[in-house]
Amino acid sequence: MEDMIKSFFDAAASNTSSVPLKIKYIDLIDSFTVNQLTSKLDSDSHTVCISGSLDENFGRRLSLQLASIDKSYPLTLIGMPTFDNLAKDFSAPQYKGLEIVYSTPFYNSRMDKVSQGINDYFNTAMYARPSDMVMRGYEATWRFSKLLLQYGKDIASNLTRKEYNVFRELDIQPVINKQTTTLDYFENKKLFFVKWQDGIIKGVN
Repeated sequence: MEDMIKSFFDAAASNTSSVPLKIKYIDLIDSFTVNQLTSKLDSDSHTVCISGSLDENFGRRLSLQLASIDKSYPLTLIGMPTFDNLAKDFSAPQYKGLEIVYSTPFYNSRMDKVSQGINDYFNTAMYARPSDMVMRGYEATWRFSKLLLQYGKDIASNLTRKEYNVFRELDIQPVINKQTTTLDYFENKKLFFVKWQDGIIKGVN
């Protein structure tokens, strides 16, 4: 079913803070065409497009359409966290040239000694490259085992502590149920922004 709520926003970038930001809000259906995009873009200025949909298929279609016109219309696409599921697609030649930025709770550049050690072990023992799930599992086991050994039954009161980070900084905070004012769960509030361009991923400060 076509989702009329899906939208992207394009904002003309400006180097001076005194110039008002130009923003256009556009609703797109699933079957939108590239002409609907070019009619809203300016070939003489760099445009930032924000995909406001969590639908992965919509994000894939929008990325492909914008990549096809990137040479004529310089732009940056900012996606939702669900773009992380499309990361393998972004290495394909069809996306060449398009700058794609999105947020993710997990980013590991694999430049640290621990990551390199895990990579070396997998290469030697399994002739394979460890996935992000391997890295997440190692990180979670190390961090929470250390906290459990140090704080024992009082671990729940110490999950927000900053020690024992491995690959990334975590910001684990309690989430309170607004109706019952009791603890629902703990959540990592730390987000990283990453940029994909020409098959290369980089962290964004």
